[in-house]
Amino acid sequence: MKIRRTTIERICTSRQVLFRLELPEDLERFQLPRGVDERLHGLLDRQDRGEELTLNERREAEGLVDLAELLSLLKLRAQRAG
Repeated sequence: MKIRRTTIERICTSRQVLFRLELPEDLERFQLPRGVDERLHGLLDRQDRGEELTLNERREAEGLVDLAELLSLLKLRAQRAG
């Protein structure tokens, strides 16, 4: 008998990926560029004011938040490893 996974079960399934990364000496590079950061904050500010973002703007903001979180995590891990 084949069991189908529900959407929730697929979302909860996690995977681990291990990769080696050469870290730059300057950890400040682990941040969004100024223009990208300004764009993200502009989108988030509009949302906080109650303005509805378009679907593309929401996707853009979500992607930028994910990227910012990844860069922060890399920076933190680099500091711990150093």
